Amino acid sequence: MAKYEKHLFGNFDEFLQKISDSVLNGSMSASYEDGSDWTSGEVRCAVRVFERYSAMGGNRVSMNVTLVGKGEELFLTAITSGGSQAVFWKINTMGEEAFLQTLIDAINS
Repeated sequence: MAKYEKHLFGNFDEFLQKISDSVLNGSMSASYEDGSDWTSGEVRCAVRVFERYSAMGGNRVSMNVTLVGKGEELFLTAITSGGSQAVFWKINTMGEEAFLQTLIDAINS
């Protein structure tokens, strides 16, 4: 598992689109699996789940991205999972970290 969290400021819809575009364009095998949106007054929450094939691990890894916003104040959390081939402990998390890095690079640009 790899995890990234960040407080941001900006337009919720534009940022959510940037997240989706960067993840899906970051890998030929990346796919959008499902999502959920919720609004209560000024507070918005969007959850997105992506997957991609990890050549390093020979398997698929997933990334759950949650964006919460109130006005221009945003909070992002992204968590990857999968990618390990061990039964009792986690080894070879390089695929998860690489998947998460595509999102981190887009946010920092």
